[in-house]
Amino acid sequence: MSKESVAVFFINLMLNLKKFSEFRTFADIWQDFWTLFYSVNITDMKRILALATGLFLTVMAHAQTAELPETTIKDVNNGKKVAFNQTFEKGKVTVVSFWATWCVPCKKEIKNIREKLTDWKKEADFNYMTVSIDESRAEGLVRSYAKSQGWDFPYYIDANSDLKRSLNFQNVPFTIIVDKTGKVVFMHTGYEEGGEEEVFAKVKELSAK
Repeated sequence: MSKESVAVFFINLMLNLKKFSEFRTFADIWQDFWTLFYSVNITDMKRILALATGLFLTVMAHAQTAELPETTIKDVNNGKKVAFNQTFEKGKVTVVSFWATWCVPCKKEIKNIREKLTDWKKEADFNYMTVSIDESRAEGLVRSYAKSQGWDFPYYIDANSDLKRSLNFQNVPFTIIVDKTGKVVFMHTGYEEGGEEEVFAKVKELSAK
């Protein structure tokens, strides 16, 4: 590994993730990186990689307390457009599942959550909603699938991927939890059977505060 390749890695990381960071904290770590970069021998990269980990964790920690974007999405049930940050009830925790009609694990996750929602809401007062990342031409598929599954919670579509870009995620299933103050405090990509229980544990913790 050369110094040049490490530098390129850090520059790309900064450009892609800096919007989620507190700049003073980010700048401090960035300055430490360059001080170390010019002082170490090319054969000793362990400390540089440790700083990379520190930088990544710092940025991601701030990413998970981010303000909700005002990006417009569409309510598939009634056809109305609404700002994403206006879909949340103040003072109540909300879980958002991002999915797509072609995503099998997404459908499995939402199905499992829906089956448990009634019991969960006896333990914690929270809201649940979904956002499809399908293209606009698939809106009918989103609607028909939601109705076939008996969804009784809000479901939206991010047809132009504007919200996806605002939240800076690449793949679905993607789940976020928004706390009572309207901050994103939890993000997770992917789904394994039973993974919804981890989400609900976080919901109970936040709802009790």
